[in-house]
Amino acid sequence: MRHISRAHSLQPERIERVAVFIDGANLYAASRTLGFDVDYKNLLAYFRQRSYLIRAYYYTALLETEEYSPLRPLVDWLGYNGYSVVTKPAKEFTDATGRRRVKGSVDIEMAVDVLDLTPHLDHVVIFSGDGDLRRLVEAVQRRGVRVTVISTIRTQPAMIADDLRRQADAFLDLSELAEHITRRQVEPRPRTGPLGPRPMPVRATPAEPFRETPDLPE
Repeated sequence: MRHISRAHSLQPERIERVAVFIDGANLYAASRTLGFDVDYKNLLAYFRQRSYLIRAYYYTALLETEEYSPLRPLVDWLGYNGYSVVTKPAKEFTDATGRRRVKGSVDIEMAVDVLDLTPHLDHVVIFSGDGDLRRLVEAVQRRGVRVTVISTIRTQPAMIADDLRRQADAFLDLSELAEHITRRQVEPRPRTGPLGPRPMPVRATPAEPFRETPDLPE
C-alpha cells in the first residue's frame, strides 16, 4: 500500500467546485472607497489557485443611448479573459432635484445564474453587499451549497447590509483580499452617513460601471 504522509492526509479529498458572481458596480464602489483598483486578471487567478473555478460572472448595466460606452473596454476585456459577462440596459432619468441619474440593478440576472449553476457547485462566492440578495443566499444554502459574501465593513457606513452578512456562511472583507487583487492604489473616496452627501460620478470611467446612487444598508 502506498504510504501517505500525515501532511498529505490532512488535505481535502477533492478541490471545491466554486463559482464567482460579481456585481461590477458594487465591487467598483467598494474598492474605490477602500482606495484601490481591482486587477481582474489577479482576481481570477486568486480563485483558480485555491479551488476548481467552474465560472466567474461579471454583471453590469450599460447605457444604450450612447454610441460609445466608457464601460465597453472593460466589458470586452473581461469577455476575452475568462469571465462570463452579463449586461443589461441601464435607464437614465432626471430626479426631482434635476440631477441626472442612471439606474441598472443586476440582482435578477445574478439570481437566475446562481440558481442555475448551484447543482454543480460546492461553494458560491458573491461580490456584493446588497441586502436584496439575502433570499438568494438562503435559497442556495437550502440546496446544500456554502455561500461566501465579499464586501467591506471598513467604511463609514459599512457597504454590506447586516442581514446579508448574517445570512452568508462566511463574510470576507474586501480589504483583506486587496493585496491579491490590487491593480493600483487610488485616493480613497469619502463615504458619509445619511447626514452627509456621498458624491457619485456623473460619467463612468472605463473601469467604473454605471450604478444608481446606493441606499444605506439596512
